[in-house]
Amino acid sequence: MAADEKLTAALHAALARRTDVVEKKMFGGLTLMVAGHMCCGAIANDLMFRVGPERYAACLKERHARPMDFTGKPIKGMVFVAPEVAAKPKEVAKWVDWSLQFVASLPVRT
Repeated sequence: MAADEKLTAALHAALARRTDVVEKKMFGGLTLMVAGHMCCGAIANDLMFRVGPERYAACLKERHARPMDFTGKPIKGMVFVAPEVAAKPKEVAKWVDWSLQFVASLPVRT
């Protein structure tokens, strides 16, 4: 199932100032890669964020968040966020920032 256009537009708006964002089709939706690493995306009617294992438990306590269980079991470090968050730019920016912080901690891809 394709990603909802409103969700992808909200992610693009939050990442608009970056020049290292690349779109990739993954998980049946759209994933935004930053500096060569999967950062965030939209799958069907959910936002998806890669927050990393250290921030994972805290993120699951956030309103509208749940484990990313695309494969049938949770993927630690990745969360789904309900689509209503896309209508709140500050909320989207918060989630994108957490994803960017994790991606910045990863080794540089060449």
